[in-house]
Amino acid sequence: MRKEADAVTIRLAEAGDAQAIAEMSRDYIESGLGWRYGPAHIARALRRRETVVLAASARPTYVAGNRPPLAGFAIMDFGDERAHLVLLAVRPVQRRRGIGRRLVEWLMESALTAGMASVHLELRADNAAARRFYRALGFSETVLVPRYYEGREAAMRMLRVLRAPGPLPLAWRPPVLGRK
Repeated sequence: MRKEADAVTIRLAEAGDAQAIAEMSRDYIESGLGWRYGPAHIARALRRRETVVLAASARPTYVAGNRPPLAGFAIMDFGDERAHLVLLAVRPVQRRRGIGRRLVEWLMESALTAGMASVHLELRADNAAARRFYRALGFSETVLVPRYYEGREAAMRMLRVLRAPGPLPLAWRPPVLGRK
């Protein structure tokens, strides 16, 4: 699995990725709902200072001037102490290869560096595979929200605590990921 994930480049998304990210959101996240995260919405997210948009693509990143199709993407908003994982998707043919994990790890490291106390997300309550994925990455289920999606589908809210909330001590440094 690690070898396959290593064959993918994780990078900051660019304006040219907005259409592909929007289509992946429509097809793999918003399927059966209205298309909220269209190309214009993604383009705005790419311009916001408090938002990180990542793109995962197969190597090489550029082939004869053409960008390969995205394997996945992630969008996270940063607040004062809380980060919100807005969207995460990996193409079905690319799943179970470590791409989603690498996207989340990149965002968790960014959240730690930014001093975030926690990372929050919502997902369709009936998406058992996604719930298992996030639990394996240290997220806890917090509350079931009925009719969250367009007034008809429930959401599960999940949380990963990174540190105690409140002001950071002057000598605080984010922990190094991978060390115990």
